[in-house]
Amino acid sequence: MEEMEEELKCPVCGSFYREPIILPCSHNLCQACARNILVQTPDSESPQSRRASGSAVSDYDYLDLDKMSLYSEADSGYGSYGGFASAPTTPCQKSPNGVRVFPPAAPPPPAALAPPPPPRNACLTCPQCHRSLVLDERGLRGFPRNRLLEGVIDRYQQGRAAALRCQLCEKAPKEAAVMCEQCDVFYCDPCRLRCHPPRGPLAKHRLVPPAQGRVSRRLSPRKISTCTDHELENHSMYCVQCKSPVCYQCLEEGKHSSHEVKALGAMWKLHKSQLSQALNGLSDRAKEAKEFLVQLRNMVQQIQENSVEFEACLVAQCDALIDALNRRKAQLLSRVNKEHEHKLKVVRDQISHCTVKLRQTTGLMEYCLEVIKENDPSGFLQISDALIRRVHLTEDQWGKGTLTPRMTTDFDLNLDNAPLLQSIHQLDFVQMKVSSPVPAPPILQLEECCTHNNSATLSWKQPPLSTVQVEGYILELDDGNGGQFREVYVGKETMCTVDGLHFNSTYSARVKAFNKSGVSPYSKTLVLQTSEVAWFSFDPSSAHADIIFSNDNLTVTCNSYDDRVVLGKTGFSKGLHYWELSIDRYDNHPDPAFGVARIDVLKDAMLGKDDKAWAITEGGITKGATVGVLLDLTRRTLTFSINEDQQGPVAFENLEGLFFPAVSLNRNVQVTLHTGLPVPEFYASRSAMP
Repeated sequence: MEEMEEELKCPVCGSFYREPIILPCSHNLCQACARNILVQTPDSESPQSRRASGSAVSDYDYLDLDKMSLYSEADSGYGSYGGFASAPTTPCQKSPNGVRVFPPAAPPPPAALAPPPPPRNACLTCPQCHRSLVLDERGLRGFPRNRLLEGVIDRYQQGRAAALRCQLCEKAPKEAAVMCEQCDVFYCDPCRLRCHPPRGPLAKHRLVPPAQGRVSRRLSPRKISTCTDHELENHSMYCVQCKSPVCYQCLEEGKHSSHEVKALGAMWKLHKSQLSQALNGLSDRAKEAKEFLVQLRNMVQQIQENSVEFEACLVAQCDALIDALNRRKAQLLSRVNKEHEHKLKVVRDQISHCTVKLRQTTGLMEYCLEVIKENDPSGFLQISDALIRRVHLTEDQWGKGTLTPRMTTDFDLNLDNAPLLQSIHQLDFVQMKVSSPVPAPPILQLEECCTHNNSATLSWKQPPLSTVQVEGYILELDDGNGGQFREVYVGKETMCTVDGLHFNSTYSARVKAFNKSGVSPYSKTLVLQTSEVAWFSFDPSSAHADIIFSNDNLTVTCNSYDDRVVLGKTGFSKGLHYWELSIDRYDNHPDPAFGVARIDVLKDAMLGKDDKAWAITEGGITKGATVGVLLDLTRRTLTFSINEDQQGPVAFENLEGLFFPAVSLNRNVQVTLHTGLPVPEFYASRSAMP
């Protein structure tokens, strides 16, 4: 019963319906709430007056299009809560059950200040379906009263009352145990045995549980509703077209002369039968929904159990990998210890050998010194030749690599852990589905993979014998410094060109395939080297319209006396880059500028006039001169040279970001760009200095 409560509450006030009326859209409203959300519109702006005057579409035209007759549901539509001319647009209020409704209209101004009010029409918008209804002269009295809903609400509110008590207990009535349908009395067990014994005439009385007795007690003689147009007449017939009960006087007045009219009792039984049949279908759906909820709750329990089991399995697998890694670690440490002991043994043996020889050499030297001190020539000459030979022999023994270490201090053991680390990073779950397995790793086609300047083109394909359907591919590149991989392409194509890479950098690339079942393992990693130096030309797409290009966009001039800017096609954000510009024509001191600029630099002003360009504009520039521009983004500096002579130490410092080669010139200047050049000697020698 509690689940039915929302059906018994007004969508405007959120409380149980009080004097509910039935709208033509079959929804209900409290009579007071319907009165509060009425909207008044002037007669002069009613749909009928607008049609008569042929005026343009106004703010209320939707009333004409969407209005609903009070007598028929044949016309229907959807309205809005927009304001009207006589009622300024007011924010909607929200009722307790979430339906937006209009607030009551603002009070009228004082009669002394307000002009005479024009005739008005009343409009009502259903808060639930938003259908707009135009009321006739009867107003809200034209809507029938929903007495059936009132009865249901009364029974529901009675059902929510306190527990049923015995009606015969004199003090502190106990909770009723049964109800006698004939006596219409609730009894507790002691009072039933005392006052309603199961013998004699009382034995034929029917005793029912209190709840069932309360329901039967609520059933009262059916109230006969009266006609809204003729309050003294009871409803006796039913109009099929209008879908509403009518009385004989309505029929006599001819209001339903062309409509099909049937007996009220027959239609009551027919609609009850139809509602019962509809409820049977809805009951089946409700039963299926309950079974489905049970299934979902069982799934929640199963998911929790499977999660615990899977987590335990995952922990066990990872622990096994860790144990295997620890065992391998112990083996490698054992090898390191053996190498350590071997080196120590060799060095210690050499120390011992050198110590003995040094002791012998020192003894020989001391002996020779003592012999030299003797003054007996004949005795000295007897042993001198032998001593000289011994000294030379001992000296030769020290010179045959004896003073060179037999062992180095370095450990020539390089642990190759890159494959293992890559395998750990690629460790992932594989969805084993027989019907649709994951794709095989793609194969990079090396013959079609290449680099040009700072762009890389990669091509791949599926293995020849693979029959698994592939929905797309994911291409990943690292940052050029051995960092983490990042996605640069996701799609169905098997070839991709990646632009904007750093010059003179080494990139690693890999690709994987995916479908509904999951993602394949990665392909083999491909290493790509971008160009060491940049080859580029001037960019016509970003240049000023007055710039004239020739020589495959390597030579530029201008058809205007004002300075115009042209950029190179390639931008730089990393590394060391050098290019030159030769002056082909230089008339009347045109003052060109050479340097670098941002992509959004001004194109109709001299280079360097704003904060988005860095340039050299004077100093030794003549016809035939060569201007060198050296951009070192490692040191974040910009240096210029003219005819291979450096112009000052450093022109600009602290450069950071993306820079494009740039030139500004007018019609008196023509320059040619030269790229792919090595770094000049004056800078290379300075870079080599510590």
